[in-house]
Amino acid sequence: MCEIVHLNPVSPVMDIHIRPIQASDNARIASIIRAALREFGADKPGTVYYDETTDDLYTLFRKGGSAYFIAEYQGVVVGGAGIYPTEGLPDGVCELVKMYLSPEARGKGIARLLVNRAEQAARANGFDKIYLESMPELSIALAMYEKMGFRYLDSAMGNSGHTGCDRWMIKSLT
Repeated sequence: MCEIVHLNPVSPVMDIHIRPIQASDNARIASIIRAALREFGADKPGTVYYDETTDDLYTLFRKGGSAYFIAEYQGVVVGGAGIYPTEGLPDGVCELVKMYLSPEARGKGIARLLVNRAEQAARANGFDKIYLESMPELSIALAMYEKMGFRYLDSAMGNSGHTGCDRWMIKSLT
């Protein structure tokens, strides 16, 4: 399903398309993720920067209960976000994962659209909470998550393997 969002009804060039990931998106989204982590000084061990699954998100997100969405802005892939039933999470909880945007996509509401779409997918897959892991270097994203109703936790949940993350948040979807 492709969702078309008009940010400014007067200017159709602002159209943003949110759609499920395709195999042909793998290289572009991996590049966006790693470039963003480098840009913010978060390209460290224990993060998705070094996670081998980052290079083949299409295959990773074939797992039941998962979904990954690509954002296109003016016809170009500019970011993505997904949900994943991370091992060790309590029943009813999924993880918001790999939410990254290229610089030209920031400040346009695209991140919120991706998170909202991920939350819809989480509900559709029977989850009632969504968890995320991040780091202080990504303070802009952390502030957005707070505004979207995520609250901080004192420790990690589940077994993501991302030991480089030391900020954990959760949001009720009910």
